[in-house]
Amino acid sequence: MTQPTHIRPVTEADLSQLCRLIAALLAELGGDDGPDPASLEPAAAQVLRLGGCGFLAEQAGQPVGALMLSPCAAIYAGGAFGEISELYVIPACRSSGVARALIAAACAEGRDRGWKWLEVGAPAQPAWARSLAFYRREGFAEIGPRLRLLLTPS
Repeated sequence: MTQPTHIRPVTEADLSQLCRLIAALLAELGGDDGPDPASLEPAAAQVLRLGGCGFLAEQAGQPVGALMLSPCAAIYAGGAFGEISELYVIPACRSSGVARALIAAACAEGRDRGWKWLEVGAPAQPAWARSLAFYRREGFAEIGPRLRLLLTPS
């Protein structure tokens, strides 16, 4: 039987737990050991200071998933919208509704903030086809590839 899942907002006091989950996500995506979770804490704190927010999923008082959400704005979007920058559920709790509950919390937060939509970048395909299928089932539509340009100091 699946444990009940409790979703709650991330606070500054949760950064250690949050960053352990995000480090596991990055390790899984990168196929290596991933970063030291403590090294992620300054960036996580900055996201919260800049108006981002997050949610922890807990079962029996233990963190089993996390979602981070950042505010964005664009003319094409009609103003403000949100971006899911990280979503991770521990392997033992996948396909049990944890990610769906985290998405529902993100949608409620977006509605409260007056956002018109949420965007998410799915991991590279076809290796992460299961992730893309999940987002589609949750109502996300593909809008095209996402690209990145690293900015180096001049």
